[in-house]
Amino acid sequence: MLLNATDNATYKLTTEILNAMNNKIIAGGIFCDLEKAFDCVNHNILLHKLKFYGISDKDLQLYHSYLGNRYCRTAIYTDSENSNEVSNWAKVRHGVPQGSILGPLLFLLYINDLSKIINKTSTPIIFADDTSVLFAHSNLTDLNKNICIVFTTLNKRLRANQLSLNFNKTNYVHFTTKKNMSVNLKIGFNNKFITNSPYTKFLGVTMNNTLSWHNHVDLLMKK
Repeated sequence: MLLNATDNATYKLTTEILNAMNNKIIAGGIFCDLEKAFDCVNHNILLHKLKFYGISDKDLQLYHSYLGNRYCRTAIYTDSENSNEVSNWAKVRHGVPQGSILGPLLFLLYINDLSKIINKTSTPIIFADDTSVLFAHSNLTDLNKNICIVFTTLNKRLRANQLSLNFNKTNYVHFTTKKNMSVNLKIGFNNKFITNSPYTKFLGVTMNNTLSWHNHVDLLMKK
């Protein structure tokens, strides 16, 4: 059976959680939401990373040409007045073209080094701008400590790349086999904290803290 990229990411996520549960290890995950991720890509940083990955000479110039000298403007059409208001052209200084074939690939290369600095005490699962980080430990205190360290490292790395988390939409889910078990951890950075949630949405799939899929089924039934 062939799986696409979203299937692979979802399979890896659920497998890691189930393995931890089966081994009676405490598991939790931070599900990140990046603010305007594709629009905030710094062209100079991206080109520097492309060069680091071995893209040089004419190939690098091609990407430089692809990213540079882009302009945009906003057009507002009012049907009732049959009028069309258009803003002035503005140069696009950041971001990768959304809706393009290269956009997601360039963004993945932009944040590719993120997983390398946090994978010693966590399991990052990165799919374009959907970044999730799983944690597993036999001791809740050590688990909490690892989560706080990784979350701080994650935020600092994102800021170094001129990206940032949306703390209102980023949440932590503590996975457990017991329906009534509730563990709330205080996870934050610079006095901004994320919420503890009993469920989350990952690549269009809604999963709860017991992986029962009831929330996902209920949402599908409503549609």
